[in-house]
Amino acid sequence: MADLHWKRIVVKVGSALIAPHKQGCSSHYLLGIAQFIANCRANGCEVVLVSSGSVAAGWHRFNGIDKPSVSVKKAMAAAGQADMMATWDKLFDFPTAQLLVTHGDLRNRERYISIKNTIFSLLEHGLLPIINENDAVTTDKLKVGDNDNLSAMVAAAADADALIICSDVKGLYTKNPNIHDDAKLIKQVSDINDNIYSMAGGATSDVGTGGMRTKIEAAEKAISHGIETVIVNGFDGDTFTQLLKGQNPGTLFTPFEHPMQEHLHWMTHTSQAQGELIVENDFDGNLDQHTPLTSDDVVAVTGNFSVGDTVLVRKGDGTKLAKARSNYSSCLLNFIAEQEDRDFANDVQQKTGAIISDKNIAILE
Repeated sequence: MADLHWKRIVVKVGSALIAPHKQGCSSHYLLGIAQFIANCRANGCEVVLVSSGSVAAGWHRFNGIDKPSVSVKKAMAAAGQADMMATWDKLFDFPTAQLLVTHGDLRNRERYISIKNTIFSLLEHGLLPIINENDAVTTDKLKVGDNDNLSAMVAAAADADALIICSDVKGLYTKNPNIHDDAKLIKQVSDINDNIYSMAGGATSDVGTGGMRTKIEAAEKAISHGIETVIVNGFDGDTFTQLLKGQNPGTLFTPFEHPMQEHLHWMTHTSQAQGELIVENDFDGNLDQHTPLTSDDVVAVTGNFSVGDTVLVRKGDGTKLAKARSNYSSCLLNFIAEQEDRDFANDVQQKTGAIISDKNIAILE
């Protein structure tokens, strides 16, 4: 495991650490995390903080509602975000900056690059970026939904060396440690497979939106980009002492030896498919080998998408082949499919080009 030879890290802090009892923000568990961040910066390691907690922090301002509606939760997030930022500000003697994003921002390539540039500029000028999902305005279609996966997307955008996910347990156990006394901590994971996911069914918090499964999903995103990932217990102050010593206090996920290229990682793990191109079950084209996908290959088009949107290419039996940038709109593809004259379709494609470009495709394995 790396120590503070890390040049840049992302630290993810959950709602249960920010507002443990939904009675406003508490610095009780944050002091150790803040000191760790300060020590990292003092040792030349840049830090980006992904902080949940806006809804939990604002909860107490709404007359003790037990089951708030979606609109009230958004209002809680708006109220709590200010308190959360103020709490972090009090713990640091260096400037911080707030960056609120949605999945709609991250999956749009132009806005994604803008987010990258903002993070880099903040770090260059010595500020600590504090990032959260913009819960006050986001919708189901535009949200990531949990800050574990958001932190992995941020780590990729920030070109981080490591992602540290603070949980309410030490890491990934063979069983839910809250139920099974014989549960054993897994210290290192080199391959995230179905067996690993099967262990992630427990260890959820009643304050946040993510459980252990979302942390595994985040680790899978991060390690494929070459980012070392550690799930640790954020409630235990000794966690951060061990991290500073280069020790592994939780579960370490080792990164890919050959990470995915940046734009392919974004296409695979951040960009969201707006529609699907469905091909025959016996389709055997090499989509990444300069073999153009034609309208003859596509048997159905689903969803509404525009030129430049990401689409999923799959077989009729559900097998996912690739995610790619579409050079056609769903409207045009459906129009071509309705034409009985195949010469017309071929003529359109000769003038317009390939349906998907081999420069903007991520093969799914």
